[in-house]
Amino acid sequence: MTEKSMRGVSVKKGEPVDRALKRLKTKLDTEGILEEMRRRRAFESPTQRRLRKQRTAPKRHKVRWRYMSASQDAKADEAEAAKKS
Repeated sequence: MTEKSMRGVSVKKGEPVDRALKRLKTKLDTEGILEEMRRRRAFESPTQRRLRKQRTAPKRHKVRWRYMSASQDAKADEAEAAKKS
């Protein structure tokens, strides 16, 4: 593997290994690698995949909805009204 594709942390002189492991875990968690690894551990049916995406959608779109303009808000209301009818 090339150097830039490998994930890791370098242990500083005198640094406890526990602290270096914590830094590595934090780095992997922020990149979403641990979550993906857990997800791929077992087969996920298409139904389970759809449900998982529905559960995580509000979290993904939280920032997007926070900064909506008035015109975007109006379009969202129209789309919601169209779905209901």
